[in-house]
Amino acid sequence: MRKFPHRPRWAVLLVALALVLSACRDTGGGTATDDGTETAGATEGATAGGGEVQTDVGVTEEACPNAVNSDNGCIYLGIISDLTEGPFAALAVPITDAQKAFWKRVNEEGGIGGYDVDVESYIKDNKYNPEVHNQVYQEIKPEVLALAQTLGSPTTAAIIEDLKAENIVAAPASWTSAWEFEEVILESGTNYCIESMNAIDHAQRNISEDISVMAVGLPGDYGGDAAKGAEVAAEELGLDFSSVETTPGPENQAEAVGQIVQNNPDIVILTTAPTDAAAVIGGAAAEGYQGKFYGTSPTWNPALLESPAADAIKALYLQTAPWEPFGTDTPGHEAMREAIGDVEPNDGYTSGWVWSYPLKAALEAAAEAGDLTRAGIAQAASELETVDYEGMLPEEAGRFGGDPSETVYREIVVAEPDENEPTGVKVIEEFFASDVAQNYEMSGPCFTG
Repeated sequence: MRKFPHRPRWAVLLVALALVLSACRDTGGGTATDDGTETAGATEGATAGGGEVQTDVGVTEEACPNAVNSDNGCIYLGIISDLTEGPFAALAVPITDAQKAFWKRVNEEGGIGGYDVDVESYIKDNKYNPEVHNQVYQEIKPEVLALAQTLGSPTTAAIIEDLKAENIVAAPASWTSAWEFEEVILESGTNYCIESMNAIDHAQRNISEDISVMAVGLPGDYGGDAAKGAEVAAEELGLDFSSVETTPGPENQAEAVGQIVQNNPDIVILTTAPTDAAAVIGGAAAEGYQGKFYGTSPTWNPALLESPAADAIKALYLQTAPWEPFGTDTPGHEAMREAIGDVEPNDGYTSGWVWSYPLKAALEAAAEAGDLTRAGIAQAASELETVDYEGMLPEEAGRFGGDPSETVYREIVVAEPDENEPTGVKVIEEFFASDVAQNYEMSGPCFTG
């Protein structure tokens, strides 16, 4: 369950009394950040915006660096992403840039509850390495209220227990089904597990009902969650299923290619980085494979259409995704394109923008309740029933309070390569959920390690 218990009246009175006593003997309570600004301690009565707001970590009455609204206080959010040498850097850089643009737009519209939001002071590179992810998280943890981005399933798993212990709400840049069961995680879109179930349904309706299925994916929650969803659907539908775990890096895909060619499945659920995908698809096609690849969302990058595997990708590849691509006509897509300006289109931008809406909603709800502490944000996040995604997802996709089997969003879109589209893919089937996906009881994460 995602609900946090409400504080009983006696607990609120004790907290208030403690704050009064503390104020009598302490004139500060904040901690200095690297740039010399002061992060608010646990205080009652911060007056940014003219109202009394309780704050603790990552919120100051002083304006943000380079503030849009100089009279506002500042909410500091952290970003931990794959920004240089990891396998998802081509997606992670635009994800991060889109989030900078998203929160700048929030500030230009007045901020949240008398505060601007800063997502640029505490950006760290995880190199898609769980140990590095945890290291840089510990570095910024004392300075931020929440995480605007934590990229990767295995990397975020490395800090999830600490996030929960500290009441630090985080927006993940990943779609593992494990996030459905973590109260401090504000995920958007369906997960890899259900995405794969829906991919198999699409293949049955468009290729053949009697298909054989192979899942090829990276280790951990990313590849494992997609493989489990494919396995569940195949078992439910009486289809032949096999699975191959592959090591990251295009130079490491020979075994996966060999398994595909040897087993000759009708479809492959492919859950890798884009460069790995090019090696797998191109290698299998060169050896005569003619089946279909369904790539889960992070598998795609428009640069694949300029790779040596481009012809094979155009012929054999379909893209599943939790939302529609960069060029789609919704208010949210239009706002994103206007905010990020003249860039090379990339659906990393789309994802970074979408992922930001629930945290914005939680911050707004917490500010309205007068509690911008970490616990206050966690409470507000757990009670979200809808999120305004400005048409990029339906509002009910932002329901975070209740049983995961009832709140999980289950629809995807399917696209095919198209060089005439901004990000190289064109939607061929809009939002849908298969019978298997709709009926699946999400009593726990699909992949458990």
